[in-house]
Amino acid sequence: MQRNFFFSYVGIMLLYCWLAFPASAQKPESKSQVRPVTIPISIFTKKELKENQAQEYVQAERIVVKEDNEEQHILSIRSVSDSPLSIAVLIQDDLSSGFNLQLKDIEEFIRTLPKGTHVMVAYSRSGALQIRQKFTDDLEKAAKSLRIVVGSQSVAPRSPYDSINDLLGKFDAQPAGRRAIVMFSDGLDTTQGISLLSVLDSPDLDRATLKAQRKGVAIYSIYSPTALTESASSSTLAFAAQGALGKISDDTGGRAFFSGTQAPINLIPFFREMVVALNRQFALTYLSTHMKKGYHAVKVSSTNPEVKIEHPRGYYYR
Repeated sequence: MQRNFFFSYVGIMLLYCWLAFPASAQKPESKSQVRPVTIPISIFTKKELKENQAQEYVQAERIVVKEDNEEQHILSIRSVSDSPLSIAVLIQDDLSSGFNLQLKDIEEFIRTLPKGTHVMVAYSRSGALQIRQKFTDDLEKAAKSLRIVVGSQSVAPRSPYDSINDLLGKFDAQPAGRRAIVMFSDGLDTTQGISLLSVLDSPDLDRATLKAQRKGVAIYSIYSPTALTESASSSTLAFAAQGALGKISDDTGGRAFFSGTQAPINLIPFFREMVVALNRQFALTYLSTHMKKGYHAVKVSSTNPEVKIEHPRGYYYR
C-alpha cells in the first residue's frame, strides 16, 4: 500500500489581489451592518474531477461569493499551508464486522495526513458518542486509537446524525480554519420509522447539516452497511440512506463515497480522492451583509469556466 496518499503541489495559482479584494464585490457600508463568515471551499479544474488526478497548477482567476444571490466582499482565502486541518474520524459501531478489514487502510490514512493536522477518533453508538482520541497532532497516537467495531444492532446509535451533532461541538476548541469529518456509516436514521420518506426527511439530518454549515465543517461520508441495510431485501432502504449521506456531504462542502450497497472492498481509492479534495481545500472568509437570523444560501464560483468549486450550500445564522 502506498504510504504517501498526500501529493505535493508546487502551488495553486490564485491571484490574491482578486481573491481578497474583488472589484465588483458588494462593499460593506458599515461595520455594524456586516459580519464575518468562514466556509470551507475546494477548488478544482473540471479535468481533475473527471480524471481524479491533481494538476500542478490551477488558474482560478477571480473568486465570487454570493449570499442569498447578492455578491459579498471577500476578506481572505487561507490555503493548506497557513490554515492547518482539524479532522474527526467518526465510525458507526454497529457496522457489519467486515468493516474491521478496512482498519489498516484508515490507520494509514491518518498517519499520512499533513504534519500539524489535528485528528480526533470517535465511535457512534447507543447512548453516547465514544471518544477514543481527543484532537491531537500526534498522528500515530490517533491511528492507534482505532478499534474493531462491535457489529451488533445492540449498540446501534439512535441516529448517525445525532452523533454528528454531538461531535461538531468538539470543534469549538479548535482554531478557526479548515475543518472536516470523515464519517463511516450506513446513513440510516430510523427514529422517524423505516420508510423512504422518513430516511430522507430526518430532523436529525437537517440539524446536523445546519450545525456543520454554521461551524464550517465539511463532512465526507463513506457508506458501509449494517445488518439492517446489507440484506438484499433492504437494498431500496440502503439507497435511500446513501441519499441522506450524499445530502449532508453535498450541503456541507464534502463528498459521499459508495460501492453499491455493499461494503467497499478497498478504501484506498476513496482516500486518494478525498486527499485531492483536502489538499485543494481553503478557508474562505467574507463579510456578510445579511444580518437577519435564519438560513442563508451561499454560492461560490470562479470567473474561469474550467474551474469548479465545492462548498457548503448555505448556513444557519442565529
